Amino acid sequence: MFWTSYLLAVLALILAWPVPVLLSRAQWPARSPFTAMVLWQAIALAGGLSMIGAMLVYGLEPIGDNLIAGLKRLAGMVLNNEPTTALGFWHVFALSAAALLTAHLVFTLLLTYYKIERQRRRHRELLALLASPSDDGPRTVVINHDSPVAYCLPGGARSVTVLSDGLMAALEPAELRAVLIHENAHLSQRHDLLLWAFAAWRQALPWFPTTRLAQTAVNSLIEMLADDVALRSESTGTLIKAIAIVASGTSKPAIGTGALSEGGVVVEGNQVSAMGGADSPRTTASRVSRLLSPQPELTRGARATVLAASAMLLAVPTALLIVPGLFG
Repeated sequence: MFWTSYLLAVLALILAWPVPVLLSRAQWPARSPFTAMVLWQAIALAGGLSMIGAMLVYGLEPIGDNLIAGLKRLAGMVLNNEPTTALGFWHVFALSAAALLTAHLVFTLLLTYYKIERQRRRHRELLALLASPSDDGPRTVVINHDSPVAYCLPGGARSVTVLSDGLMAALEPAELRAVLIHENAHLSQRHDLLLWAFAAWRQALPWFPTTRLAQTAVNSLIEMLADDVALRSESTGTLIKAIAIVASGTSKPAIGTGALSEGGVVVEGNQVSAMGGADSPRTTASRVSRLLSPQPELTRGARATVLAASAMLLAVPTALLIVPGLFG
């Protein structure tokens, strides 16, 4: 059990700092956004599991040869009101820290979801009053605003894509199709769930600089994934021009007194996103640079290697925790 907790702690430290920093500086994720997205999710999940698991295993070391035995023994002590003299101060501290961290992560995840859903509900109510249906596609509405604005508001069957009059006047038909395909890709691929998870991770652990790096990277990757969907039917030049026109919009729709912003839209730079501020100026620059200087997609072997590494990241802490006596 001692070696298990030690190895989990080392893994947690590696996944909390050097690995995310190196991945955030790497150039290859733009060549395979989906593969990079899987790796970022594996890093986040494995890091959290290792962090909590290290404290839990260390705390249970005096009362069990493995995690399952330790948890059963601890449950018996609590339910039967038995003395906990077998546990030293640091073991009790580690168990308390593991419980508090787990509760904190779960609570933050649920609280973030509640806030997002409340904001989206208010936003839908505003759109019902201020927007009109569009003929350009199902579940697409138009707001009366001169600046080019485009975003999507997730919500399952209630999902909607929002365009402005200014955007529709500025875009050619092919460019408008590219914008609609891009936004619909966000909805169909449920990118809002990824943004929710990484936003909650950052809220829960704001003192970890790597949570910011992870959220920024994921924001860029989901935009690239949506761009790739648009490129299946529209040309690169068309998409680049559409991105540039949308990015030239003002920072906030001038409806009421910032009503849409208060209703759940997160505004970053010149792009308005109802999914969490995914498209910042930095992200826009990365997208355009990627389209202007396209790089070959990662080879099948490279993608397989990254996916295998992602699976290993999840498998190692899981095995250390559930396989009795693996390193104990």
